[in-house]
Amino acid sequence: MEFAEVVRRRRMVRRYAEQPVDPVVLDRVVATALRGPSAGFTQGTSLLVLTEPDGVAGFWTATAEPGAAGGWLDGMRGAPVVVVVWADEAAYRDRYAEADKARADQSFDVPWWHVDAGMAALLLLQACVDEGLGACFFGVPARSWDALRAAYGVPAGLVPTGAVTVGHPAEVGASGSPTRRARRDADELVHRGRWGR
Repeated sequence: MEFAEVVRRRRMVRRYAEQPVDPVVLDRVVATALRGPSAGFTQGTSLLVLTEPDGVAGFWTATAEPGAAGGWLDGMRGAPVVVVVWADEAAYRDRYAEADKARADQSFDVPWWHVDAGMAALLLLQACVDEGLGACFFGVPARSWDALRAAYGVPAGLVPTGAVTVGHPAEVGASGSPTRRARRDADELVHRGRWGR
């Protein structure tokens, strides 16, 4: 599929068919996600790929909102794969303390560990489209981070930037916010030479 077509077709899928994801295809998707930019080539993004039913169920148990049920989350729970995108702040701080980066600005006004993790997540979403799969990126509540780390042996200090469900889409067409909000025109968002142009 042409890149422009991948970008046009990318959307957040919230309902999945009861069909497994081919492990070879999933390996390609994951490998693509790791090819994103990385500040200082730190490579501080890690992916926790959950494919076994118990592992996927454990994710939903650890992140469940107390007393919440139904709605968009029910469809998400049908995804056969969940990929948790982890960011390692310490890796970036260590990298920028090395000799070749010692003169670089180390204020980290922007948390590059989350920027890089977000880029990995976007590549994962796009790779899914290219492979004919559906995917949805969503946040992981901070109250569940310790439970996730404990359940899956994730080292202390890593923080989930978000998670991505992956599977074969069961829904046709847009869902969620795009059904209630129009896409903004480029004229509103692109400013050439000066804001407002």
